[in-house]
Amino acid sequence: MWKHVASNALTFFVVVLFLLAGVVAWGSKQYSAPGPLASSICLEVSAGTNMRAVSRDLEARGAISSGAIFRIGADYSDKADNLKAGSYLVPAGSAMSQIVDIVTRGGASTCGTEVVYRIGVAGSEVQVRELDPATSRFVTLAEFDPATPAPPEYAAVREHADTRYRVVVAEGVTSWQVMTTLNGIDTLEGDIAERPAEGTLAPDSYEFTPGTPVTEVLDRMTAEQQATLAELWAERSENTPVNSPEEALILASIIEKETGVADERGLVASVFANRLDRGMPLQTDPTVIYGVTDGRGVLGRGLRQSELRGETPWNTYLIVGLPPTPIANPGRASIEAALNPQVTDYIFFVADGTGGHAFAETLDEHNRNVTRWREIEAQQAAEAAAAAAAAEDGASGN
Repeated sequence: MWKHVASNALTFFVVVLFLLAGVVAWGSKQYSAPGPLASSICLEVSAGTNMRAVSRDLEARGAISSGAIFRIGADYSDKADNLKAGSYLVPAGSAMSQIVDIVTRGGASTCGTEVVYRIGVAGSEVQVRELDPATSRFVTLAEFDPATPAPPEYAAVREHADTRYRVVVAEGVTSWQVMTTLNGIDTLEGDIAERPAEGTLAPDSYEFTPGTPVTEVLDRMTAEQQATLAELWAERSENTPVNSPEEALILASIIEKETGVADERGLVASVFANRLDRGMPLQTDPTVIYGVTDGRGVLGRGLRQSELRGETPWNTYLIVGLPPTPIANPGRASIEAALNPQVTDYIFFVADGTGGHAFAETLDEHNRNVTRWREIEAQQAAEAAAAAAAAEDGASGN
């Protein structure tokens, strides 16, 4: 009889093991299978919360099929105690395992609100944006000049602990523009006392947290430009006309200010390389403008003849060779062009009316290009005057 009982008990135990194995296999499959979320959501994980609260939120929003499996999976993968506060984009159809990874791996928030301080050539602005999970695109809530009073939206997002902050530096801005804007950002601590050397700051996007010292952000810009310059200097072409990394920054800054067309940088670099090789003045307006403005913003008008004849260290109509310093902070592409110019016989270029330039090897060809550009300028001026007159007539009801 005892053998019969033992046999039945063993059988029962084996059946239970098989059932448990089946449940575990089913749970594991559920944990790693695509989830029921129909469209992306922004999941906010508050500081001090736990996996139980997160799983309840996910269940209520239809992102997971079982909070219990979600928590067991997080425990089994040793991630249950690694929950990170923030706002996270959870894509449609995300498996529970993917969501656990999203909320535990750390790093910057991937959705929610952000404040972007943009430093541009023509001026600076602040953008308050919020990610739309359905489209994965940011929606602008407010835009304003940092020199003007901030709108209510700015104060509202400042109250959110998970709001992200970043500074975006455009290619071609001057160090004075960067310093002035950074000193005016109220979410950074401290001030920059001395203007950074021109050309030494890398145009890029820099994320920071409120209370970060402004000098720390500036140090990151400097370190990135140094790293970029060192990398590209090591890969320079024998055709480059510059003899040092410092000269590379000077030439790159001129290229940056002369063209906004990516495909033209190498051609513009070739013109300056040919002029330097032949001992010709560079004769470039942006350097003259820098001498006039000292890099403190844009000139806002055309150069006067007196300014073209005025003696400054940056007037490349009067000096031969490179000016003594960069005239802006060049981006990677312009540094690369300065160190790897295209091989051409061009020594002239002028605007062609398309946003680009017409290049020439001879003065006669260049003069013809200049004549065409003057005609385009005159036509554009006439069209602008006609449009203004039409708008005035419409406003007056005639």
